Amino acid sequence: MLDILQKINGVLWGTPSLVLLVGTGLFLTILLRGLQFHRLLYAFKLAFTKESAEDSKAEGDVSNFKALMTALAATIGNGNIAGVATAVTIGGPGAIFWMWVVGLLGMATKYAEALLAMKYRVKNKNGEYSGGPMYYIELGLGRKFKWLAVAFALFGAFAALGIGNSVQSNTIADVMDNFLGIDGWITGLILVILTALIILGGLQRISTVAGFFVPIMAFLYIGGSLIIIAMNYDQIIPSFQLIFHYAFHPVAASGGFMGIVVSEAIRNGISRGIFSNEAGLGTAALIAGNARADHPVKQALVAMTGTFIVTIIVCTMTGLTLLMTGFWDPTGGSLSGVPHNAALEGGALTTAAFGSVLGTVGEWIVTLSVIFFGFSTIVGWYVYGEKCFEYLAGVRFIGVYRAVYIAAAGIGAVASLTTVWAFADMANALMMIPNLIGLVLLYKVIKNETDDFFQGQFKKERKKVS
Repeated sequence: MLDILQKINGVLWGTPSLVLLVGTGLFLTILLRGLQFHRLLYAFKLAFTKESAEDSKAEGDVSNFKALMTALAATIGNGNIAGVATAVTIGGPGAIFWMWVVGLLGMATKYAEALLAMKYRVKNKNGEYSGGPMYYIELGLGRKFKWLAVAFALFGAFAALGIGNSVQSNTIADVMDNFLGIDGWITGLILVILTALIILGGLQRISTVAGFFVPIMAFLYIGGSLIIIAMNYDQIIPSFQLIFHYAFHPVAASGGFMGIVVSEAIRNGISRGIFSNEAGLGTAALIAGNARADHPVKQALVAMTGTFIVTIIVCTMTGLTLLMTGFWDPTGGSLSGVPHNAALEGGALTTAAFGSVLGTVGEWIVTLSVIFFGFSTIVGWYVYGEKCFEYLAGVRFIGVYRAVYIAAAGIGAVASLTTVWAFADMANALMMIPNLIGLVLLYKVIKNETDDFFQGQFKKERKKVS
């Protein structure tokens, strides 16, 4: 089974899929005239200022800010720690540049996903809103595309159990065992209890918890990274030089080090960037449809800031830390000269990099970040899984999915998840394909809604301010 899944993933996550992802982001960037660049400050203003009177009266379940925090809770995860480390060690420093590229283009993709989610959202029998790719595919493209919407929802529900839940609980259990000496079954039991307490409280409790924990998590991890950068300020310019140089030039072989070709920098930067920010997978659209906003464009702008935060800020912090400490280089550290174990990889490598500068405190920062990032991902991805399951089976059987999801948090802590990882990767790819098809085919709706807002409501709001 594992061999079959790995072969399928080799096709699904091959060059054609990566080209489709980047190509969609580029197409939407051109269509929207680089909206993610010249409207970024306005987008952050919408996200982090008090909800306007108009938005507070609009229909929806949660505020723009809580919708963003819930999406970030699911998105800011161990991919930002272990994923970036893997990308840099396999693809070289140039991989960070290609992460930036896919992140900046992905902002347009995330914007389009959230806009369509708001426009085509529906209200369920419980009076809550539901939105996402399955709804804008079916309602926007017509019943003949129903099968594509069902495919997205089916793989989304399964992906939530895997990459959003079991994989995260397994990572947390591994850290708790190695760093704190706590057995996996104890960690699993704790995760089951905490997960149940939060998700049984519904979207309001999930969004409230996310709004509390995400800023703390970000402050903890980014704060530690900034301390390391400040302590090695003389290596800031050399680190950026490495990034830009190796984005277009191979890393030479040295000793037992085989070297890295440019194609590996591009492939790893793009693939890990996508896994970090999820732009194109359609996941952010699953929570965006619950937001309160008096126009779909407002929530779309807020949603795209999440991609900027995850990729341009969090991933960059990890990358710079690895470069400044020399832990990206298996030959021993080209910048700092700090010797390290070349066998380290992923999260262990990031932990060692922090520890080499900040000692035990640095190791604790990464360890706590892995735990909190992983748990927040479990909670945030539940919203995604529930929305997908609701589309397939209705609200009547949501309790069944909740029970399975809670159990998966405990099982993941004690299971060997190589096959689950492979299945989750496959499910992610199979979510991505129908979502991107929907975005491209609905480009006129995206363009018209954007023009309607900036040529009408946006101008009126600016006149009021002036």
